[in-house]
Amino acid sequence: MSLGPVMLDVVGTELTADDVKRLQHPLVGGVILFARNFENCAQLSALTASIHALRSPPLLIAVDHEGGRVQRFRDGFTKIPPMREFGKIWDVDRKKAKELAVQAGWVLAAELRAHGVDFSFTPVLDMDYGDSLVIGDRAFHGNAQAINELAFSLMQGLKKGGMQAVGKHFPGHGFVVADSHVSIPIDEREFDQIAQNDMQPFRQMIDEGLAAIMPAHVIYPKVDDKPAGFSPKWLQKVLRERLGFNGVIFSDDLSMEGASVGGDVATRSLAALNAGCDMVLLCNRPDLADELLEKLEWKMSAQSIVRLAHMHGSRHPESMQHLQHNSEFATALEHLAMVGKPEPKSASDLFA
Repeated sequence: MSLGPVMLDVVGTELTADDVKRLQHPLVGGVILFARNFENCAQLSALTASIHALRSPPLLIAVDHEGGRVQRFRDGFTKIPPMREFGKIWDVDRKKAKELAVQAGWVLAAELRAHGVDFSFTPVLDMDYGDSLVIGDRAFHGNAQAINELAFSLMQGLKKGGMQAVGKHFPGHGFVVADSHVSIPIDEREFDQIAQNDMQPFRQMIDEGLAAIMPAHVIYPKVDDKPAGFSPKWLQKVLRERLGFNGVIFSDDLSMEGASVGGDVATRSLAALNAGCDMVLLCNRPDLADELLEKLEWKMSAQSIVRLAHMHGSRHPESMQHLQHNSEFATALEHLAMVGKPEPKSASDLFA
């Protein structure tokens, strides 16, 4: 059974009979995990193994594990700094900031892969305009070049850890104040302004081999009256044709308020798939998941199947035990632990 176009969540720390029934449905292709699915490292490994054992090829397992306030697994995992911290370092020392971003990507990916997670929805490529309620310190910087350099470095680290990168939220969620989880943000800017600023990190990362992208639940009325994730103009004309992107397009969560303009759950899923998404996410609503699996009719294209296959993590990830005995990994942990902390004072300062 090939992977289907729907990514769902599961209820708790182990699979229930209802979870198993949903995940074995041919429309399902992946699972997204949340903090409620994590109790400890051994339990997480058991959960991901049970999910992967359900199907062949195995379902994709993803998580929002960016660092900072968006890090689902904490106890037993390295605390990844908010991406803003790397931007601050970039302002002072670009080389150091990029080296740290590589280390962050490697640690993030290696630890998740050691527990059976295929990929994380990271990095955020949105520009930091200082006003967004939902992006904030999840963004690297307000400068497109800084974002590209740091995101590319993070992507190199992710690859080292056996994981693909997912850039979000195309074509840019940083300018609008509203949070698309609870409202429908509207960005009134002209296309050229968005293209010359917010889209630049996406353009550059696509040129550098970005594997996947997640569009924003934001309406850009000067371009289209539909949110980007439901818009053939944005996903096919701009992202696929103009920017030449041939990787996976994941919708953002279709249970978010920003997606409500798409109609009922089957209608909005179909709209996202027809617009150009390869896979749609539906989270935290098992009732809607059942409705979607009952009503949605969609045949996966061969192209989408191939794209999604590339999102599987490396087949033989290093174990946590092996990583803990890796001196280079230990050095990376030491460096990351210092990010965001004040520089140590010199001896003359201490005794002044």
